[in-house]
Amino acid sequence: MITKAIIPVAGWGTRRLPITKIIEKSMLPVGNRPLVDYSVQDLIKAGVKDIYMVISNTEPCQVQEFYKDNLALNQYLTDRGKVDRLKLAKTLPDDVTIHYTIQDPADKYGTAVPIALVMKEYHLNEPVLVFMGDDFIWNPNGESAAEALIKSVKDENDSAILGVEIDKSKVEKYGVLSEKDGKLVGVVEKPTPEEAPSNLINVSKYILSPELLNIITEYVDAHDFGPLDQEYMITDPIDEYIKNGGTMRIATTKGEFLDGGSVEGWLHANNVVCG
Repeated sequence: MITKAIIPVAGWGTRRLPITKIIEKSMLPVGNRPLVDYSVQDLIKAGVKDIYMVISNTEPCQVQEFYKDNLALNQYLTDRGKVDRLKLAKTLPDDVTIHYTIQDPADKYGTAVPIALVMKEYHLNEPVLVFMGDDFIWNPNGESAAEALIKSVKDENDSAILGVEIDKSKVEKYGVLSEKDGKLVGVVEKPTPEEAPSNLINVSKYILSPELLNIITEYVDAHDFGPLDQEYMITDPIDEYIKNGGTMRIATTKGEFLDGGSVEGWLHANNVVCG
């Protein structure tokens, strides 16, 4: 059983300026909940007990504030006979723990970096789920994204990637999965519809085996990209892992991928969740 997950939520959220000057991107509201909480609840539903959040070094951290008990609010609700709302104010079950790792925005940048930071601090040696903090899969009455990923792996040496089906005419904005026998061959970035190997897009939701976690950490340590060179992309060490014989299975979901990283995506997410 996989009980640990990493969620990167650091960064400035520059695509969402100016609102992200004062609200962390992962805390932008979709309905009555912040973006990141949809992934947190998805992971909890799948049995995750330890969540490693990679946060910026800004204070106060809104993510931390959201996931800790607000004792003053609890007392207010109790004093005024609104105890039915206490369960709404409690954002984390007692048996789930969030651990926080700080990522300085001035340091290395890219999707591989938060995984390396968590590995160095906690030395994880078991399969780990990785979800991004500014998007989620909406499937309230069905299997969660985390559950689909967990079902796809056979043992702790397997890794997995979530693929979401879209209309093939829209693949040019995404990384598209190339697969054989249910396993990932590679990710083709922003192909034309004619060049796309499938209509399954990469939505950056993974299970990473202990071996792949170490490969990602070594990749970040071994390179020194400048801020204008390139990002430390998680797909680079994944390609290396596959080429060296590692297995990354493809899981699919019937849920809808909702992305709050752009204004249009965030508005659409609110329309879907609240509609």
